[in-house]
Amino acid sequence: MSNSVLRVERRHEKHPNAPGDDRSPAQRDRDRILYSSSFRRLAEVTQVVAADSGYVFHNRLTHSLQVAQVGRRLAEKLTLHYPDLTANVIDSDVVEAACLAHDLGHPPFGHIAEQRLNELAKDSGGFEGNAQSFRIVSRLASRSRNYTGLDLTNAALAAILKYPWMRGGYPEKPKKWGAYESERRDFEFAARLLSTPNEPTVEAQLMDWADDVTYSVHDLEDFYRAGRLPLHLLAHRDDRERECFFQNVFERRKDDKAFEGKQDLKEAFTDVLISTFSISRAYDGSSEHRAALRNFTGTMIGRFINAASLQEENGKVSLGINPDLRSEVMMLKELTWTYVIEASSLAAQQHGQNRIIQDLFNIYANATESDSGRKVFPTYYRERLAEIGQQQSEAIRTCVDLIASMTESQAIAMHRRLTGQTHASGL
Repeated sequence: MSNSVLRVERRHEKHPNAPGDDRSPAQRDRDRILYSSSFRRLAEVTQVVAADSGYVFHNRLTHSLQVAQVGRRLAEKLTLHYPDLTANVIDSDVVEAACLAHDLGHPPFGHIAEQRLNELAKDSGGFEGNAQSFRIVSRLASRSRNYTGLDLTNAALAAILKYPWMRGGYPEKPKKWGAYESERRDFEFAARLLSTPNEPTVEAQLMDWADDVTYSVHDLEDFYRAGRLPLHLLAHRDDRERECFFQNVFERRKDDKAFEGKQDLKEAFTDVLISTFSISRAYDGSSEHRAALRNFTGTMIGRFINAASLQEENGKVSLGINPDLRSEVMMLKELTWTYVIEASSLAAQQHGQNRIIQDLFNIYANATESDSGRKVFPTYYRERLAEIGQQQSEAIRTCVDLIASMTESQAIAMHRRLTGQTHASGL
């Protein structure tokens, strides 16, 4: 069977589009994700810092929309410049669909919750945000009573697989995987499109690069505006500030092989900021600063879109990213880690968030052991618990699915209700 035929297969729906529906299969995939409740939920899921912190930061929804825009432009640019290489390899709608879906599995409170849920579910398959995204589109989301999930084409499913292996399937990255055992059939359905085992498709690599670019640039903009990130010092006046930043990065990433070339990474970071960031003082909200910052972010996005290229060897098409520009993105991403994520001001908040996740898990896990206890679950999850019977591992997975599906305000409100801190009724 040809690759072009494989790329438009669905596991469940075999009939053509309804009369009047002229969308391609990839366009239908993109629309199914965009209109899912799992996607809408991302409006109340933190990107790095919650919007109620005094400034409207990006959330997971705005981030995903921007990743989709960058991903689509990357795909269109490569299709324009490499028309002979992109046939049956890059579809801009597939890339956009994968970008929209890439953060669906992100739990409330970000990486703090992801780490805690992975520990709590270690005997039931663990928890990984990318694998949870794949689980949502292939099993948890609903669009038909005849099958689970969104029934995406295998091209879209493969493009979502940033880590195209099961848990423990790639020793070089033991903490990352793309699908749980429960979604093996969907994983194998998508994995037929992999040209090499454990290697993402070109479309998945474009999604990943779009995510890195967007994260590095737009979060940087957010936190400079909010006064949390001293870009003006790093770019212009303060060698000491840069050295402190470098020291933090290389200590934190000392076991990461990608950060071994310290001098090259230092030079890449310094050169890109000095050459592109023109503001010489803290952000003051003036029209001058607003225009300069917007010009900076636009320049950087364009710079990193132009970093991508395609090459073909032995009949295999692969994506290339300019190594110097990849180094720039790597270091720009570290700014948020150094100045925001690891800031002492977030420590108390993260402690509380960790406690909420732990308490919710304990309450729900205990509640699965009796019919009366299961009444605390929403109807959909009670139905799932009834289906799985006494399979404790599946019951734990259901608890994790419920917690991971909450927005942050829902998690806080449910924690208060279940621990007796509020008597307000829930709807």
